[in-house]
Amino acid sequence: MIFVTVGAQMSFDRLVAWADDWAGAAPGREVRAQVGPSRYTPRHLQVLPFLDSPGFRRQVTEADAVVAHAGMGTILTVLEIGTPLLVVPRLGARGETRNDHQLATARRFEAEKLLLAAYDRAAFFARLDGLEGAPVPPRIAAHASEALLARLRAFLVDDPP
Repeated sequence: MIFVTVGAQMSFDRLVAWADDWAGAAPGREVRAQVGPSRYTPRHLQVLPFLDSPGFRRQVTEADAVVAHAGMGTILTVLEIGTPLLVVPRLGARGETRNDHQLATARRFEAEKLLLAAYDRAAFFARLDGLEGAPVPPRIAAHASEALLARLRAFLVDDPP
């Protein structure tokens, strides 16, 4: 099963439409989607209502792969659970978000080989076709490491504002 999520804050019709088109071209594959307040009406996706945190984690855990916007909460949750992840960053120029912070996030995590990213429709279809069964990156911890916390404490104590 592929789980598609756009996050909880705003619509992301471009991603929903791409996922719907892919699901229509891939009959027999189960694709569930948390679509938020979308203006696009999917024809091939199993649309889920807004999900609370336990429901979201359950979908990510049950999924063979996750397709998502490049929001930090979604990325960190999926990496913690250990499910292959394909992100499509929201773009400020398209009015999908305030600026291109998701583009920077996707590029950085992709460079670290923690996820796959698609920046256009053709790449989305190609990457999604190969996502199920893709190698899973190492899982991350659900909390910050003691080393990071120690560095932050030292920074805050040694270098007050």
